Order: sequence, then structure tokens, then C-alpha cells
Amino acid sequence: MRHRPRSGARAALAALTTALLSAALLAVPLAVPSASPARAAEDVTTEDATVPSGSGEDAVELDTTVYVPASATGDDPAPAVVLAHGFGGSKQSVADDARDLAGRGYVVLTYSARGFGSSTGQIGLDDPRYEVADLSTMLDLLAQRDDVQLDAPGDPRVGVAGASYGGALSLLGAAYDDRVDAIAPQITWNSLTTALFPSQAGAVDGATPAVTPSTGDSGVFKRLWSGLFFGAGSVPTGDGLLASLTGGATTGGGAGVPDVDPSTLDSAAVEQALTCGRFRADICAAYQVAAASGTLTPDIAAVLDRSSPAGVLDRITAPTLLVQGTQDSLFGLGQADANARGIAANGTPVKVVWYDGGHDASASEGDTADLRDLVAGWFDFHLRGDGTDPGTGFTFPVPTGVGAAVGSVQGGSRTETATDYPGLAGDEVQRTDVPLSGTTFPVVTPPGGNPAAITTVPGLGAVTAALGGTTVEIPGQFAAFDSEPLTDAVDVVGASTVTLAVSSPTGTATLFAKLYDVSADGSQTLPSGLVAPLALTGLSTDPTAPTEVEVTLPGIVHRFETGHTMRVLVSSTDQAFAAPAESGVYAVGLADGAVLAAPDVDGTVTSTSGATRWWVLLGVLAALGVAGVVVAKLWGARRRRQLSVVEPDGEDVPLRFTGVTKSYKDGFTAVRDLSFEVRRGQVLGLLGPNGAGKTTSLRMLMGLIRPSEGTISVFGHPATAGAPVLSRLGSFVEGTGLQPHLSGRDNLELYWAATGRPLEDAHLDEAVEIAGLGTALDKRVRSYSQGMRQRVAIAQAMLGLPDLLVLDEPTNGLDPPQIHAMRQVLHDYAATGRTVIVSSHLLAEIEQTCSHVVVMAKGQKVAEGTVEEIIGTGGAVLLVVQGDPERAAEVLTGLGATVERADEGLVVELGDLSRAEAVAALVEAGVGVDQISPRRRLEDAFLSLVGES
Repeated sequence: MRHRPRSGARAALAALTTALLSAALLAVPLAVPSASPARAAEDVTTEDATVPSGSGEDAVELDTTVYVPASATGDDPAPAVVLAHGFGGSKQSVADDARDLAGRGYVVLTYSARGFGSSTGQIGLDDPRYEVADLSTMLDLLAQRDDVQLDAPGDPRVGVAGASYGGALSLLGAAYDDRVDAIAPQITWNSLTTALFPSQAGAVDGATPAVTPSTGDSGVFKRLWSGLFFGAGSVPTGDGLLASLTGGATTGGGAGVPDVDPSTLDSAAVEQALTCGRFRADICAAYQVAAASGTLTPDIAAVLDRSSPAGVLDRITAPTLLVQGTQDSLFGLGQADANARGIAANGTPVKVVWYDGGHDASASEGDTADLRDLVAGWFDFHLRGDGTDPGTGFTFPVPTGVGAAVGSVQGGSRTETATDYPGLAGDEVQRTDVPLSGTTFPVVTPPGGNPAAITTVPGLGAVTAALGGTTVEIPGQFAAFDSEPLTDAVDVVGASTVTLAVSSPTGTATLFAKLYDVSADGSQTLPSGLVAPLALTGLSTDPTAPTEVEVTLPGIVHRFETGHTMRVLVSSTDQAFAAPAESGVYAVGLADGAVLAAPDVDGTVTSTSGATRWWVLLGVLAALGVAGVVVAKLWGARRRRQLSVVEPDGEDVPLRFTGVTKSYKDGFTAVRDLSFEVRRGQVLGLLGPNGAGKTTSLRMLMGLIRPSEGTISVFGHPATAGAPVLSRLGSFVEGTGLQPHLSGRDNLELYWAATGRPLEDAHLDEAVEIAGLGTALDKRVRSYSQGMRQRVAIAQAMLGLPDLLVLDEPTNGLDPPQIHAMRQVLHDYAATGRTVIVSSHLLAEIEQTCSHVVVMAKGQKVAEGTVEEIIGTGGAVLLVVQGDPERAAEVLTGLGATVERADEGLVVELGDLSRAEAVAALVEAGVGVDQISPRRRLEDAFLSLVGES
């Protein structure tokens, strides 16, 4: 019997993907309806049709709509515009824009690209053989209409516009089909290889504002964005095989129920549909290899280059309006810069516009209306010959920085215009040299890239930037180089450059460079949340003779205010990108005489329309109610989570309690003024009777509860709820938390899957062997004994071999052989440089397991030190002598000691007598001493200390 999927599960997946796409992939001007079209004066009718394209196995049916203005007739034909939608969208995504242009007198054709909407076929990523050929089919269709103006038989007067996926199609269409007369691509790519495998290392000519190095043989895989793209292409549409297999078809059985039995189909076709969704096989294979390895192979590069305008820009003769967003972690300003340089090199007119938006943020309604007018004006002049020549100028948001008030304002409400895009035909962009300082830093890259720095989330980067550029950097994983506080404001319009000095034991390194704005109070903002990945090869392996590396930082539009500091920060990880599987330590410093070269463009302020993102965001929060409380909480979260200066010895002191107190509302104080530290490689035992405050201390360490006073730091970083540094900690505190209806193995695998890390990083077999689970691992947890549940929880805490392991009463339920095995494991674990904290009431086990002890009673620390130090404080000694023990007893008794005979020797309570004095007296009396050692065990010391407290 086959299990039936939950009804609506597929619909939920589709809805989730649509929501993500709406927030991210389609956050572009052409996808945002304005309050009212600027010049929508004419009546518009629509004509829907299904149009065949391609031949043989590649033949598809394309779902089209033509918008016809009343003024376009056979006697008075009008120019046409083809509007192409973004990835994950359909012809409906551009319907409002189509109606707006048709209202301005254009015949507008929209269609769903193959693999999207109601069109058939598979996604080829703007492949010239498929999607670009489909665009030519659309031009053929327009040429057959008597209401479309022709330049020649079969050659319509036509412009093409689109955003993102549609923008690249307009560029490729103009390169492959010379019937295209004007184009207006928006927030799109120049090279998919460089966009998805960026590496911003290497020399650039620096003539244009945002020139960025192109990826060579290697790059850093843009993991999160690529996964979002591939996920969007895997959602079923229409009634194809994928929809039938997943219950997403529009006909047939109930919602969410597959319409066919996969066993009746060709297995290869089923596998292709389920693993590749609506992508062509070669694109699916390229993604699978990239996602698994994170590396750029020649086969992957061939697939991506085929869909890139970069190689065919020299064919474009159609006047080009390039629109790119400053809030875009997918296709940055460097992509538009490369397109502008490549097209202008042919003598083709190019106008460049940067606006405050992109894949990470929708444009404001005012900006959207302005951009619509801009596109319409471009087509008016180049298709109709109407209006003023839009020229080849450069428009960008006025640089605005971080002020003393709440939030940051990127671009504000004004734009600035220069007569030309610098470096295309006239003078090169001007750059301001800002001196930097800083030492050479050791930068650690963790295995698998986890834990990783957090800078931006695809589609949401500008939201965090609007709230102050909140980021998370991991201690020990970055180097930072600062300017002096600025005596004059510095505007950055484009991509700054700097030269680093880097060495690596392997000769290779993966790094991420960022340009922070540091205010006078030390708070730090990352403009637009953008980073510059660096895939470095051929590095020196000698830290004393590092390799100099020219680095291009992300393209931004930002003002660094007077009194602020410009900080270049270089980290080894970023959660949005793939990272090396192996750990390592790089040496990162500044090259001799290195400066930050910041580009700036002089222009004239030309508009004041629109509202700033910050006040739009603030207005939305106010509309949601209780605005003051919400803003206060967001600001508080920002202050807590912003990048901060960490304790310099954080990597050597994995845990530090400083003056920690926890009191409750009823007046009870569970922990009082607790201070201690644990150094790397130690196994620390936390001892105390019930109610001593041990578990409360561990819960505060985990961020589960907050201390009333004092601080707790983990690897130099504050241990607060949700702090990223806690990902370096594995724990088992207060109960197993296992799901009883699942097996032990399922519990472990699901727990690890929730971390988002690869299963091979879990070291599952090693953890299972340590816990001694055996064949019971595959039984349901509800059948386990308490001891078995304890063992599964211990294995869960050890998954991933965390740097700091915290175990609360770990030996409960373990039998003696397993306790012995656990003891050896903890010793071996600490020997690798990791740190272990154990809370237990089994004092004999703590004595044999731990190297250090903290003793608590009534919420306070009563003793701290090595086990030997704790045991050796006061109490009896065992004395083994040569010759007559009676003589020895007589000598020691005469000195005030108390002596008892035992099988192994004499048990002596020395009192005020020191060991050295006792030995000297015996030797002087002619009694030889073979051994003197503490008689008291940890249990004796514990009872003594707790009793004294």
C-alpha cells in the first residue's frame, strides 16, 4: 500500500515558493504595480493565444497575451514591445506593465517562458537554442500583425524589456536577432558564471565605477541563491509528468494525491521529473554537481556561459537602457558595469541607471513609477522618434549614510545624474585613497564552513540594512583593517578596491571581503549587506612572505559620515556561500602601503520623488500597531546582535562566567556572583548538591534563561539566546527531548538535518559507537529504558563534534563498561583541543574523568582548581616508611600529628604540620620514607567544602 501525501502539501509548497519568489526573485520594477499608470490614456484590448515554438523534441506551446491599444490599426500600425518576466514568474507577472505600455500606444506582447506558467517545455536558463529562439518566434508573430509597424517584411519595429531572467533574455535576444530595435534590461546578469561563482580577486582597470573581476577557473558557489532558483524550478505547473507524480496537476485525483502510479512509468523519466523538476537535464546535472561539491567545473561553466550575454555583447547594436539595483546580492552593480562596457565598446548608445532596490528589496512606488516612465521614454525616442533624446547619462541614488538617529537611509529620496557613465567614453571614475591600518591576523576556517558569518539573506538583505545593517561575524574567523576617523565625509559610488597580503598552508583560501561603516560609538553597519567572495589559489604557504592579492569590494552607494571609520573586514565564512570542507588557518594582512580606493561620481541632483525605505518600513510597522514597542524591540535586538568587539582571548577561553547572578521575582536567588573560566582542552566537572545552582548555570550558558547580573561568554562572544556562537556548543541539559514515536536513528538524523549541515559532518557512526546504542538505535524511542534514552541524548550532543561539549549528569543510566568508555571518550575529546563541561553527582567518576573542578553550594562557588588541588587541600596523607612503622608513629605523634595504621601504610592527620616537616623529622630520626600522598578522595573534599559553606 502506498502512503498518501497530506492533502494540500503540494499546494503549501507552491504557495511557499511563490511567497519567496515574490519577496526575492521578482522584487523588481517591472513586477511592482504602481498606484496609477503615468500615461494610461488609451483603451486596451487583449488577445490570448497558444503559440507553437521550436521543433522535434524541443517543440513547446507558449501561453501568450497581446495588449492592443485602440490607436493601433492596420492603417496606423504602432511599434511593439515584448515584456519578458522574471524567473519563477509568468506572463501575469508583467500584466500591469504591459497594460501601462499599451495605454501609451504600444502593441505589447507578453508570454510565459517555456517551463513557466501554462507554457510547456523545460527550463533552459535563457539558452540561445530554446528561450532566445522562442523570443524570435514572438517577433515572427508580431511581424504577421497588421497593427504592428514594420521596418521591413518580417521585421517589426520592436523593443524588448524585462527584469532579471527577462532582462538577460532582452540582451541575448538583441545579440542573436538583429530585428530588436531597443532594449531595457533590468537587474540582470552579464555572466551567470561570475554571478553564481563569484571571485572578486585580481586586477581591474578601474575606469568604470563598479568594475568587478570576472570569475576564472574557480569561484565561490552562491549556495543560497542557487538553491532558491533550483527550488523555484522544481515546483510543478500545468499537467506535466512532474505535476502528475506530485499531485500538483489541475485534473485528476484529489488535491495532493499523485495522478499516476510511478511504477507504471519509465524509471528514468520519473527520476528526471522528481530530481530535476522542470529544468533541462544538463542544467539539472550542473546544479547537482555544484550543490554537492561547491566547485566550478568546466562543464558547469559551459552551461552557465551559454546563457550569459557576456560572450555576445559585441553583437548588440540596439540602444540599451541598463537598470540595476543597489540592493542586490544576486546580480550586483558589477554585472551592469560589465554589460555597459561590453555594449558601449561597439559604439551602441548605453544609458545606465542605478536605483534603490533590487532582488533584495522592492522599489518604492515612486521609484517604480519613475522607472516605468524612464523605460517608456527610452522606447518613445528609439522606436517612435518622439520626445527628448534620453542620452547616455548615468543616474544613481544620492549617497546617504548612517546618522545619529534610528536606522540607515540608503539613497534617500533623491537621485543624482552625471552626463556619462564614467569610463565608457570620457574620463575615468575618480577615486579617493583612504589609508588603512591593522596587523596580520590568523583567520580560522571551520570544517564545512560552520558556524558561518551571517551578512544577508536572499531577498531580505535590504530589510536588515534598513534596520542598521545587522550582521554576525564569528570570533577568530575574520581580520579587520580600519581607517582613522574621517575628517570629511566620503561618498562611495561603486566598488572600492584594496590590496591584501594572504598566505595559506595549502596555497588556497576562500575568503569574504566587506566594507563596514563604523560610527563613533562603535556600532557597525554593512551597506546593503553585500560581500565580495574571494577564491584564491597560488598563495604563499609562508606567513612571513605572503602573496599580495588585489581585491574589489562590493559595489555600493553609501556615504561614510565625518567621524565614522571605514573598516575592511575579511572573514573565512558566509552562510550564503559554500565553504571548503577542510578546516584551516590563513594569515591575512594588508599589503605594504595598501589604501582603500573608493570611487565617487560627481553629478547633479535631479529628483526628489519617492520616500526612503526606512520611513516606508517604519510606516509599515506603525500600520501593524504598537509601533513604538516594535521599533524599540527591533532596535534593542540590533544593539544586542550587531557585530561587536570580542574578548581577545576568546579562542583560548571557551567559557567564562563573570559575576553571574540569577534571581527570580519571588526573591529566590539560584546563582550568586558566580565567576570562573574554562580553558581549551580542559574537562571541567561542575559539582554541587541538589539545589546548588548547577543546572541553572548551564541553562544560562545555553541562552535558555538570562542572568540577572553578570556576563557569560562562549569563545569570547556573549552567550545570549540565539547567538550564532552557540552553534559551536553541543549540549545535553535537563531531559532528552526525544520524539517517542521515532527511532533513535531518526531522532539523531532529524536533529542534525535541522542544523542545515551535510549528514557526513555529523560523525553519526562515531557518536552512536560512543553511546553504545547498538541495534536498539533503529527501535522506537518509546520502547527504550531510561538509560537507553540517556545514551541517545549523549550521542545527539556529540553530533558534529562541537568545540564545547556540555553534559548534565551524562552517566545516568549507563552501565560500568559504558561509563568507562565515556570517560576515555571525554579525555580523547579534550585532547583534540576541544573542551568538555560535566555536571554530575558521581564524585568518583568526576575524579577519574575531569582535569578541573568547580564546586558550588547554595548558588555560590566554594572552590575551583584542578582535581589534585581540591583533593590536596587539608585532610590526611598516606605514609609508607622503611623499617619500623611504630618508630615513625612515635615521631609524628610527638609533633602533634594523629596516626592510624592501615594495610597500605600509616594514615596521618598532619594538622598544622606540613608534609615537608613530617618527612624531615622522620629522616632525622632514621626512618626512611618511601611514599607520602594525599589520603583524602574527592568525595571527602567535596563533603568538607560543602559542609564549610
